[in-house]
Amino acid sequence: MPVKNVAVLGGGSFGTVIANIIAHNSHKTLLWMRDREQVDLLNKLHENTTYLPGYKIHEDVVATDDLAAAVKDVDLIFVAVPSSSFREVVKQMTPLIHKEVILVSLTKGIEAQSFALMSQILAEETDNKHIAVLSGPNLAKEIAVSSPTGAVVASIDPDVVSAVQSVLHSDSFRVYANSDMLGVELGGSLKNIYAIIAGLAEAMGMGHNTNAMLVTRSLTEMARFGAELGADPMTFLGLSGVGDLIVTCSSPLSRNFRVGKALGEGKDIDMVISEMDQVAEGVNTLKQVKAKADALGVKMPLVNGLYEIMYNNQTVDHIISSLMLEEHGLDVEFAAGRPQDTHISK
Repeated sequence: MPVKNVAVLGGGSFGTVIANIIAHNSHKTLLWMRDREQVDLLNKLHENTTYLPGYKIHEDVVATDDLAAAVKDVDLIFVAVPSSSFREVVKQMTPLIHKEVILVSLTKGIEAQSFALMSQILAEETDNKHIAVLSGPNLAKEIAVSSPTGAVVASIDPDVVSAVQSVLHSDSFRVYANSDMLGVELGGSLKNIYAIIAGLAEAMGMGHNTNAMLVTRSLTEMARFGAELGADPMTFLGLSGVGDLIVTCSSPLSRNFRVGKALGEGKDIDMVISEMDQVAEGVNTLKQVKAKADALGVKMPLVNGLYEIMYNNQTVDHIISSLMLEEHGLDVEFAAGRPQDTHISK
């Protein structure tokens, strides 16, 4: 599937660095942004002054606020808008694209009410078969300074995977392959919840032992929940699972980690969200995962603990007590060569 022209929809920090990588790989790249002033500034200064000030953007990245112009005659479209507006943008895009275009979600979130993942929205709204998701431990500001970074692209179509790898591969950005699109996408979405918890723990002065326990038990919850929905639990041992979990549970560059830390410092959740320059998907994802886990009967003590803190006025200690009072179970619930039983001592 040859790719010449590419569009990136969404001019936040991650959409911007992805567009820049593509342009450096000799592809004409259109970056769609809603704000006309930001468009003019980027095209004039070759810099996203709002989200990545000081980061030089390749001259072959052309910004536009015209969606039709952005997606006209392109071979591949990356969608990097927040989950809350994802379906709306895809609906607007659909009449403007041809059926053979490759569609890739960069958004790590779950749609409110429907519990639809972004790849599912792409399939529902476009009836396109060439769909993929890109995920992994990808902090945009580190990609911007060419820090060696790995991501994973997942699709049921190996030709789509190869095309995305070709467009994005560079000396500092390596893209690995996976066919478990559900597992990869869930990993990228679920880890946002646990990053908030890790931020809370740091604000409370909890140490490395606590962080290690939180990360590993978070991974167990992610795999348990994913397996219940039909994902391969082993997928969560890759870049989109444990890789993304580690970086977002330990870095102040993570928006969700910053949300948790602010909450731990006593700030009100609405105030924290209003002060963010970009969307922290974990706040919405928590509500969706809590409701789905309850409906499926999947035990997720960390999710439940965070929900009680954020929406039922429980103290931060509630998370740790929920975890410490959890019934004794297996350290590792899923292992290669062992029958999977997601109902053992959850």
